[in-house]
Amino acid sequence: MPLVLNLRPGLTGTAELVVGEQHTAPRIGSGRIRVLATPVMINLIEAAALAAVEQSLPEEHQSLGTHLDVTHIAATPVGMRVRATAVVERVEGRTIHFRVRAEDERELIGEGIHERVVVNVERFDRRVREKTGDRPPFPLTESTPRK
Repeated sequence: MPLVLNLRPGLTGTAELVVGEQHTAPRIGSGRIRVLATPVMINLIEAAALAAVEQSLPEEHQSLGTHLDVTHIAATPVGMRVRATAVVERVEGRTIHFRVRAEDERELIGEGIHERVVVNVERFDRRVREKTGDRPPFPLTESTPRK
């Protein structure tokens, strides 16, 4: 029986943080300037999407991010608050489409689209375990240092 999602367009979620040293590009490894790192902004956007829909999903299901197309257009310094917002635009089968944005205390800092797919947690976990079997997840290669 196909999964039916009862998620209406307009469902909105938010996530916030105050930019600390641990959120900066040098700490994350994405640059040298002490401002909010793009990967952290993206993480906040995904958290907003989760806040919008996760509590409305069927039991034993969760959503996984599958697509993100976002611009990061303004820098945010340490100490400033950032808020991400995700709004459900539509649902197609198991895929949830969001319009997303991030703002600091002064301006829009990023915006775009995000997609998440709803999966059965048990079935997903089984597929991940089957993928690795009993072997290590990353086999040794020529470039892998040996002990």
